[in-house]
Amino acid sequence: MEYKKLTLSEKLNIIRAGVLGANDGIIGGAGVILGVTGATTNNTVVFVAGIAEMLAVAFSMASGEFVSVSSQKDTEKAVVAKAETLLATQPTIVHDEIAIYYEQRGADPKLAARVADDLMTNDALKHYVQIKYGIVVGKYLSPAHALVSSFIASISGGIWPLLSVILLPDNLKVIGTILATLWALFLTGWLSAWAGRAPIIPAILRNIFTGVLTMAFTYWLGTLFK
Repeated sequence: MEYKKLTLSEKLNIIRAGVLGANDGIIGGAGVILGVTGATTNNTVVFVAGIAEMLAVAFSMASGEFVSVSSQKDTEKAVVAKAETLLATQPTIVHDEIAIYYEQRGADPKLAARVADDLMTNDALKHYVQIKYGIVVGKYLSPAHALVSSFIASISGGIWPLLSVILLPDNLKVIGTILATLWALFLTGWLSAWAGRAPIIPAILRNIFTGVLTMAFTYWLGTLFK
């Protein structure tokens, strides 16, 4: 079976879905668990709430990613179909737009026209769509990749605060959940920055800040019902 290498856009799609899923799983799980813990110390109640939240977030994130990326894929295909029609009915317009593209980037008008001539005779649709819309024909974002990445990442993230509140004794549940959540957010920030070749420190700090804010608010809210 031939292995197809993923494009940068496809890799970023998987990373984006995974990061969003993991962050929602971690922060949502910690928020619900700490909120319920702030209101009651009943382990069964906390466990059921944590499991329900973790699964709900995972399915919600996965389905949301699938629908969102499917819509984007449909749009990309529609753009390609429109370009294909234009190429078949008015090739001169396509030729001129390609030439203008290279002129605007500093090419001599005659050279730009010659480049357009060459591209029009060698997979014109592929070059035109990539130049005008930044789309690679046949390399559309995958809804399945986004769905699987988001679901797995959400479960992997949400399990940390859930395990801490289940395994730790009552006097350590709150602090243990906070520490487990911060550790998971640190890992998510670091991994997402590393995978995307982005600055690591800002990614980690963003994750931790939003997590701390969520946990503080939900725990305080839970204590109001205690």
